Amino acid sequence: METQNLFDAAKHLGDKFSARSAEFEKARCLPKDVSNAMAAAGFYRMYVPEEIGGLETSPADSARVFERLAQGDAACGWVAFIAATSGSTLARIPVEAAKTIFTTPETMIAGVFAPTGKAIQNDRGFRVSGSWQWGSGTQNADWVLGGCSILNAAGELLNEKAPTSMCLMPANAIEFADTWHVSGLQGTGSTDYGVNDLQINAEHVVGFAKHTPPAGPLFQFPHFTLLALGIAAVAMGIARAAVDELITLAESKKRVGTNSALATRPHTHIEVARAEATLRSARAFFYDAINIAWSEAIAGDKVTLAMRRDIRLATTHAVESSVKVVDAMYTLGAGSAVYHNSKLQQHFRDVHMTTQHIMVAPSTLELTGRLYLGVESNTATL
Repeated sequence: METQNLFDAAKHLGDKFSARSAEFEKARCLPKDVSNAMAAAGFYRMYVPEEIGGLETSPADSARVFERLAQGDAACGWVAFIAATSGSTLARIPVEAAKTIFTTPETMIAGVFAPTGKAIQNDRGFRVSGSWQWGSGTQNADWVLGGCSILNAAGELLNEKAPTSMCLMPANAIEFADTWHVSGLQGTGSTDYGVNDLQINAEHVVGFAKHTPPAGPLFQFPHFTLLALGIAAVAMGIARAAVDELITLAESKKRVGTNSALATRPHTHIEVARAEATLRSARAFFYDAINIAWSEAIAGDKVTLAMRRDIRLATTHAVESSVKVVDAMYTLGAGSAVYHNSKLQQHFRDVHMTTQHIMVAPSTLELTGRLYLGVESNTATL
């Protein structure tokens, strides 16, 4: 029942916020009321442990939520998956510390895993300094994550095997920079942010204190796997919206010098059919790969490297397929698609923005290809 409630809320809010996309783009972030509505719907706690008030939603169900939100507005889908994924870090700190952070079901965590900061140990925990890019949703968050090198007082790495981690920092200590002037996903508010010499507790360094994560199946999925899934879900939601938009446009749009609508042209028929096949095939591979791994996880088994490999390939393939679909619909839209009042131009900008994330970069194809061929590879990001 909870899963159906999440999806119903994603459909309702996705449709509702679609009409406000221009507002989000102009503001270059989601308004507080929009973020609050998504928090109240439960989207931000889907990956939070149940023992502290989270939902522990399955990866496939959460992906469907992100996808449906993005079908209405890509920025909403993107911020929701970033917040949900960030919430999963609470499974890797002591329960009592997690409870002091997750004080209400609407608590929002967001941030960046890239280790561009430094956390230096002292007798009270750690002093954190650094700056981070791509802080999606952070301006509405209660707590903000920043990836850091974890150092002792002498500036030496504390653990050579795990030299970096994410640090949980209170949002009121964060300094935001006005850097989010971009082509797509404008409403995500993915601006730069930083701190200077911020004192935090040792328990707020994710994975530092000795703590066993919950045994539930969700936490058999690595953080990077969950992160990548959200990107693909958003891309597929954008692609679905682009096809639907083109079909609506095709009913009335006529070529210059003719009385025939775009919907009557054989080329339109072919391209729409190809788009449907491309998108649905990518979705089938995507959800099939997730469901195979989930079945193993709920049976108490490990999500194997082969399963994580398949999920990452399916994820990158879903993004690449979504780009092909949106490009085709944008091209069919012709001159009508270039205007700011056309959803097709926004879908075009947004879907190309998803390709810039390292979790779905072309290097993921090289990595997964090496694994299929049995070539030794660095699998840290799987």
